[in-house]
Amino acid sequence: MNDLVSILTPTYNTEKFIRATIESVQNQTYQNWEMILVDDASTDKTVSIIKEFAQNDSRIKLFRLSKNSGNGFARNEALEKASGKYIAYLDADDVWFPQKLEKQLQFLKSNNLPFTFSFYDCIDEEGNNLNRRVESPQPLTYKQLFFCNYVGNLTAIYDAEYYGKIKLESSEKRQDWRIWLTILKQLKTVKAVPEPLAFYRIRKDSISSSKFKLIKHNFGVYRDFHKFNFVFSVLLMIRFLFTQLIIKPKYIKKV
Repeated sequence: MNDLVSILTPTYNTEKFIRATIESVQNQTYQNWEMILVDDASTDKTVSIIKEFAQNDSRIKLFRLSKNSGNGFARNEALEKASGKYIAYLDADDVWFPQKLEKQLQFLKSNNLPFTFSFYDCIDEEGNNLNRRVESPQPLTYKQLFFCNYVGNLTAIYDAEYYGKIKLESSEKRQDWRIWLTILKQLKTVKAVPEPLAFYRIRKDSISSSKFKLIKHNFGVYRDFHKFNFVFSVLLMIRFLFTQLIIKPKYIKKV
């Protein structure tokens, strides 16, 4: 198996982290990949760092937006440029384990799946291991995903020949969750690679670190993406919060 994997990485003012992110891709044991980085008008040294890598590795491709347009827009632009059979996601502050792609592609093939993800570990802004592992139900069903996003964006990969390129509105928040819901609505269930294959970096300014933003954006998934009325969306958010606070913590382990 030597299918091309397109790795989508939007960037914006990530000079502190982008070097480690790119190096984690270069260190993959599976080497047939292209890394498509779309910079969302960074004002720091992010672009110059990416250029250093791109000059020495033709698989690293940099595209720049003329004005800041948001993470969703940059990710969609990266998707447009992708030419691989498989689409993988990696944010500009996260890090893959060296065997991430190799193990996932083997898992896809052996289980005859068009989509999978994996468990992941957590680090802080300085790269210190927080000894926290995020797992998921096995297998993961559409209903479980409907009430909680168990899929870490940095671990997801899907077969673009099977699904086509899954593009959503650039302005939509929780774009990643909406993509997995689109996939699982068709697939019904999916298996995760039952081991951590990446480090998720927890930052103070991330959406997931703000409880208010989390509630607001997840409510938008029910209200805008699923097109439920306001009252039903509120009821679904109650179930979502129950799952988030009571059930999901059972899948977060100390290691």
